[in-house]
Amino acid sequence: MDKNAIKKYAVWARNELIERVSQKADQYEISADADPTADSAHGVLLTADEKKQRAALIAQVKEKEQDQVMEEVAYTWFNRFSALRFMEVNNYLPSRVRVFTDADGAFKPEILTEAIHLELDGLDKEKVYALKDANDDDALFKYLIITQCNALSNVLPRMFQKIADYTELLFPDNLLREGSVVEQMVAQIPEEDWNVKKGGQIEIIGWLYQYYISEKHETVVNAIGKKTVEKEDIPAATELFTPDWVVRYIIDNSVGRYWIERNPNSNLKNELEYFAVPKDGIIPTVDEKITPEQLTVFDPCMGSAHFGVYAFDVLEKIYAEYGYTEREATASIVENNLFGLDIDERAAQLASFAIMMKAMQYDKRFLKRGIQPHFYEIKESNHVDLFTVDYFANGNGKLKHDIQSIINDTRDAKEYGSIIQINPVDFDALFARFDEIRNDISLSQIDALDTLLPLVREAKMLSDKYAVVATNPPYLNKLDSALKTYVNDNYKDYSSDVFSVFIYRNFGFCKQNGYSGFMTPNVWMFISSYKKLREFIINSKSMTVCAQLAKGAFFKEATVDITIFVLQNAFGKAGTYIRLEKFKGDMDVQNKKLLEAINGNNSYTYERKLSDFTRIEGMPFAYWISDRFAYVFETAKPLSKVAPPKQGLATADNNRFLRLWYELPNSSIGYGMNSCEEAKKSGFKWFPYNKGGAFRRWYGNRDYVVNWWDDGYEIRNFKDDKGKVRSRPQNTAYYFKPSITWSDLTSASFSGRYCEGGFIFDIKGSSGFPSKEDHLYLLGLLNSKISQECISVLNPTISTQVGDMSRIPVFIDNGKKEAISELVRECVAISKNDWDSFETSWDFRRHPLVGNFKTVRAAFSSWSELCENRFKSLLRNEEKINELFIEIYGVENEITPEVNTENITVHIADLKREIISLISYAVGCMFGRYSLDADGLAYTGAVWDATKYRKFIPDKDAIIPITDDEYFADDIVGRFVEFVKTVYGEETLEENLQFIADALNERGLTSREVIRNYFLNDFYNDHCSTYSVTGSGKRPIYWLFDSGKKNGFKCLVYMHRYHPDTIARIRMDYVHEQQARYRTAISGLERQLGSAPTSERVRLNKQLTKLKDQAEETRLYEEKIHHLADQMISIDLDDGVKHNYAIFQDVLAKIK
Repeated sequence: MDKNAIKKYAVWARNELIERVSQKADQYEISADADPTADSAHGVLLTADEKKQRAALIAQVKEKEQDQVMEEVAYTWFNRFSALRFMEVNNYLPSRVRVFTDADGAFKPEILTEAIHLELDGLDKEKVYALKDANDDDALFKYLIITQCNALSNVLPRMFQKIADYTELLFPDNLLREGSVVEQMVAQIPEEDWNVKKGGQIEIIGWLYQYYISEKHETVVNAIGKKTVEKEDIPAATELFTPDWVVRYIIDNSVGRYWIERNPNSNLKNELEYFAVPKDGIIPTVDEKITPEQLTVFDPCMGSAHFGVYAFDVLEKIYAEYGYTEREATASIVENNLFGLDIDERAAQLASFAIMMKAMQYDKRFLKRGIQPHFYEIKESNHVDLFTVDYFANGNGKLKHDIQSIINDTRDAKEYGSIIQINPVDFDALFARFDEIRNDISLSQIDALDTLLPLVREAKMLSDKYAVVATNPPYLNKLDSALKTYVNDNYKDYSSDVFSVFIYRNFGFCKQNGYSGFMTPNVWMFISSYKKLREFIINSKSMTVCAQLAKGAFFKEATVDITIFVLQNAFGKAGTYIRLEKFKGDMDVQNKKLLEAINGNNSYTYERKLSDFTRIEGMPFAYWISDRFAYVFETAKPLSKVAPPKQGLATADNNRFLRLWYELPNSSIGYGMNSCEEAKKSGFKWFPYNKGGAFRRWYGNRDYVVNWWDDGYEIRNFKDDKGKVRSRPQNTAYYFKPSITWSDLTSASFSGRYCEGGFIFDIKGSSGFPSKEDHLYLLGLLNSKISQECISVLNPTISTQVGDMSRIPVFIDNGKKEAISELVRECVAISKNDWDSFETSWDFRRHPLVGNFKTVRAAFSSWSELCENRFKSLLRNEEKINELFIEIYGVENEITPEVNTENITVHIADLKREIISLISYAVGCMFGRYSLDADGLAYTGAVWDATKYRKFIPDKDAIIPITDDEYFADDIVGRFVEFVKTVYGEETLEENLQFIADALNERGLTSREVIRNYFLNDFYNDHCSTYSVTGSGKRPIYWLFDSGKKNGFKCLVYMHRYHPDTIARIRMDYVHEQQARYRTAISGLERQLGSAPTSERVRLNKQLTKLKDQAEETRLYEEKIHHLADQMISIDLDDGVKHNYAIFQDVLAKIK
């Protein structure tokens, strides 16, 4: 199945259909305030049917808003077109006439050529002849499709409701043209993907639906972090189509297993590809005889019925084994075995259709059997009419009590879905009453059948017990108030996420000894917020099979790590676990490795009883660990006893209270404080702040400072509109203390860093506080493979919580402590030297390529050797630390000391990166941020000291022009050449410039031209990338004043040397000067053109056009900058780059 083609088509088709139906709505003047009684639209008279449909459509728009109605109608047609395509390809249409293609699969609708011979219920032959005579194929095609859909409504009523409403009014025009929705469906999706005889599957309908809503899904999901998911958005937020092999694994080991256990001689175990047999080959048996009809399967969140569709195949095998014919089995499966519910009407339509099409696969005449599947949309009782209730009860108090009970239970049911609980009622009496009234003739009878019967039917399904419950439940933890209240009232212990509620709830649907299968995020197996769920399962259930997928395997569909499993509603049995964690790759890789395990590769297969997991506090399902490792958890001290992990400050508004250190004058930052009291007395406003950050071990990620002036007065008093304090300073007694700090979010392994003290710490940069003598030893432990294995047991997600860290088991070996501490001390020093080699460190001294070198090549060679030695030393030390801790923990047979080189977090030399950073350092020297006469920062604001600069004098006005020629004395390329000459000497100048130019790999005939093009085109993007931190965006300290794409005028300004008259200086001393040069150059070129030969004129005209464009761009820029120059704007560096840059955004380069 070509899912890329399916996705491309479905995403495009949604937007195309919405556009087309919206055009039709406009044609009929549809809006919430339109007159529903109008006789015409845009001057065109309406027919009686059109007037009726238009009025109904306007009513819908008033009730739901226009965008939602357009979305619904567009999807209705998408659904119908997809269903018709599937049926025509598989020859399932009762007419046996194709709707969109001919017999050869070309987009030549057979229904058009066969129109006069068609036998369809409701077809008006006279109308067909009239449209044929008028040669109006578009109108005929529309009429035939609508008639075909109406004819199918008799046998597929949920997919093809009668079309005599506003959906007909909004039928898309021009479907026969090339590029239409139906033509592209035929063209883009191979016919084989629809054809069940050629590898196609009914699941294509489910994939089409998932991809169709994928854009809306992304929109809703991206907003989840900012707000709760509203009732109407729950389907879009949670709908995920379950991969085919996952469904097979779950159904084979639930439906298949339920039958095999009760029929030990069954051959079914040899026919099910994903059926997992225990290592000893013995399949447990159950002494119970059942018929196939008793093997009922329920999916409470059915989506497009993927579980039901495959369960159908397994049940066919079971029925055949029991002696049924295919036709008998098919009817019985639909009638007796398969059940499903969903809150989404569209999903219910798809599910019902999918089951019917699966039945057609086994019985081509099934549509004529008069059997409908038990797959329904969950309805809610909010609008039930009291008169209808009285009519239904007919004076019977018990009936009225029971129907009212169901009405109460199903109120707001679309909010809660299948987790609603139904109080006991007499369903037999209720259904008997429905049978009584079927032949009544009254409006109340219609209302009772339309509104009450669906409620009773869903209540019955939610009250029954099933042999197997299998589902992929919603993954949702941002609940609106109604759903949150319901979950807390009814499922408090399992309320961390909706999927965990379903894990618990589904056992309410499951028979004793039955099976409940799931695909869910794996967090419930490990993290502390799901402990109550684990207790419930461990104390009363059994795990039958479980496969934990590798991190990121499911990320194409959803950003969660997945496990697939089947639990049994029975206590104490052992289960088979398959750990796919080390097999990195997508779902195809996981599928391959799962099958290898099922077929006998036991190297990553484990068998455990749930009671085994009680040995570790919190009861994580750490099925893969050895008895020795479990013993470690049982006997070692938890980290909380020796280095208590703490969460720190939650500012509630990081943009207000945090800065990247280089945004500020360095003199305003209070380094080296030992306590809050000392910090308060110091008078400083800003203090270093540990905020987690990227994966980096031992030392680094020292990017942020926090406003903690006057002991955090502003943060402590930061309140919302109602006067409630928003911020949350926590564990303030630990502020500024020596610690081990780490990031709570990381896509790689855990990374701890040394902190000597002097920092406040963030809620995302949690910290542990060991004693001085244990500090280095424990940092070594946390960065070791021992700790990583412990974390994978306690919380294998990308988020490392304080509670999980607290439980890491610690053995302190005093005999090895000194050796480990010394190795860690070296690791910290190596990592610090690496961190401080780059200008984004506040302890940066000078660029590593600047020193006693004559050539840049020699400097880079020396730096490269230093980096390599650093890398090797750190690798060697980390492996030695692992070796020592493996020995201490006694797990030599389980963990090896080798370290993946990708996890060594110091730099290997990179020529282009180092040359770019050398250029950045040179620009810093031009501005006076650095000096060649002294290490470290020379100027970051406050008082200018000219005596710091002798070898290389900074730019006088801190305005450095970047132009496409050397127009100014302080031209940036000229100044850079001067810098290179000063640092490396005049005799090697050209060699060094050429080396730099070659590394930059820019266009240009000479080294200077290459360097100029780099400054013009790439320098600023590189600067913005250098001065950025993930999560905070780009914070450039050099600002590019830029006239635009023509490069008419550019100059750099150092924000720490900005003055209120800086922009006026730019305008008067540079922009006006540049304009004068353009006028002179243009005049000169125009004179040359008068006498130039023809061969030269092309070149001169091209040059003249460029100059004129630049002159015009600069003229317009001068007008913008004039306005700002007159204002003499001051800035406060404390406000940071984001705020200050925005003041001048009209004349500065856009930060990409």
